[in-house]
This record gives sequence, C-alpha cells and structure tokens, in this order.
Amino acid sequence: MTNLKQQIVDRLLAEGADIVRFGNAASVNDPAIAKIMPSARTVVCAAFRQLRGSRRGVEDGTTYYQYATTAVETIEETIIPMALLKTVALIEDAGFDALPQRRNQVVMQEMEGTNPEVDFRTIKHGLVAENQLDFEKDAVACGMGERGLSGSILTDDFGPCQRLAFILTDAILEPDPVMEPHLCDKCGKCISACPGKALAPDGTKNQWQCAAYYTGAAKSNNPFMPQNAFDDDPERLKIIAGEAQLTPEHAKQIIQKLVFYPGHRHAYRACICGRACDTECYVHLEETGALERKFFSPFRKRPKINLD
Repeated sequence: MTNLKQQIVDRLLAEGADIVRFGNAASVNDPAIAKIMPSARTVVCAAFRQLRGSRRGVEDGTTYYQYATTAVETIEETIIPMALLKTVALIEDAGFDALPQRRNQVVMQEMEGTNPEVDFRTIKHGLVAENQLDFEKDAVACGMGERGLSGSILTDDFGPCQRLAFILTDAILEPDPVMEPHLCDKCGKCISACPGKALAPDGTKNQWQCAAYYTGAAKSNNPFMPQNAFDDDPERLKIIAGEAQLTPEHAKQIIQKLVFYPGHRHAYRACICGRACDTECYVHLEETGALERKFFSPFRKRPKINLD
C-alpha cells in the first residue's frame, strides 16, 4: 500500500496539485463520508495553489478579471476535475474503489444561504440527498493545514491561497499527521480587510454580506462603480461605504444591480474584492516570515488601493 500511496501523490502532483495529504476515514470523522461512500477507509486531500499572480491585478488595481478566472474558475472547472479523474482511474487500476469529491458550487442542502463565488440565482437549495464533505474540517483532519480565523485553510507554502479537492477510497493507506496550528496568530487583519465587514470578530461569516461585497458593492475597491450606483436605494451611502447590514433579501437586490463588470462561465461571479480577507492574511504571513515559499520581492509593494 505504501507504493499505491506514493503513486497517488505522484499522479496528483503531475496533474496540477501542489500538496497531497491522507487521512483515515474514521479519524476524519465527517458524517458525510459514510453517506457518500460507506466503504471508504481513506480520505485523500489535494490542494491546488492559487497563483500569486492571480491576485496581482486586484492588488495593484490594474486588472480585475484574472482572480475569479484563473484562481477560481479554471482550477475548479478544468484542473481539479482532470486531476481527480486520472487519479481515481489509477486507484481503480490497483483494484480499489474510489470516488472523486470536488466542491459543488451551486448545490446546497440547507434552504437558505449562498455561495459568494457564484450567481445566487443558479443555486439549488434543499437538496438533502446530495451529501457533501466539510472541506475545511476534513482538510485539517488529513493534515493539510490549519484553519485560520476567517475559516480559510492555511498551509505552510501558500497560506490561505489554495483550492481543495478530495478522493474517498476503500484502499487502506497510511494517514498523515494532523498539523499543529502555528500559522494563524489571530491578528484580525482578515476581518478588517473585508470591504463589507462580512466577517465577525470571532471569524463567523455573513455569506450574503460577503456575496454583495465580493462582487463589488463597496466603492473603496471598485473602480467600475458609476456615480449613480444604487441611487434608488435609501441606504445607498451605507452600501457603497461598506457599512450597510444586509439582510438576504436586500443583498439579493444589490447583487442584481452589480452589473458594472461581467461575470464568468459556470455561473461564477466576478470578484472585485479579490478575496481581500485571504489576500490580507497572505500579506501578513509573508511579512512575518511564516511561509516557507519565498519570493524575491514582497507581494505588497505599496499601500492598499482605497478609492475615494
């Protein structure tokens, strides 16, 4: 089995993954595993880096199309599916069952809530038969990294800047140790970075608030916002200042007016904030020397852009 584990690692790395970790299905202790694949004995977790350059344009205020295209859509819809399919085929060639698990961006078991990365009108709610793994919890249990204050998984190489995928298999493979938390120092910069104050001090997130400001409801970081934006909304000034406390219904109204910049395929929304919470976390980890992957120049080369 040691040989099969290494073969899985090699195949995933060859197909675009950057980090691969293994967990014992029972120890991972996600109830969804038994519902999805009762025979699963091992959980394979793979992390795919979001290129540092994908955030460069939003950081510098020069191009806003690249983050959601290359750091979200391409990874989720092209790289991850192919990596999972080829690796599951390898496991099947070894005589074991395996089931690929990538995020289902538009399927939710609960009746409310949203995914800020996609158009909320494409999301289907209440599909309780479509069981899904708890990606962040399971990544920690597989030894991939630790959970930061914002909820993002932090790794030694990329901080919060990666996408996750899993494979469930009935092959018994040696698990990796769980990482001892050492990256997140609870500095709170991820919370203060959100242009819409969607993150509470304890790290809990208002997903509808996040969805509106992810797509550019704040003037502070949206150069495409016209002067008359939301002029029919009595809370207009609070909205563009990032100070409005949005209900789900109000957030839906605002999101439908955020047509200043085009979206992408597969229902993905343009990300004007560039995941400011994760970017600020990355900058902090780099500045404190916490990341193992080093660059010749710092990511943040000038003060953050703040449009008046």
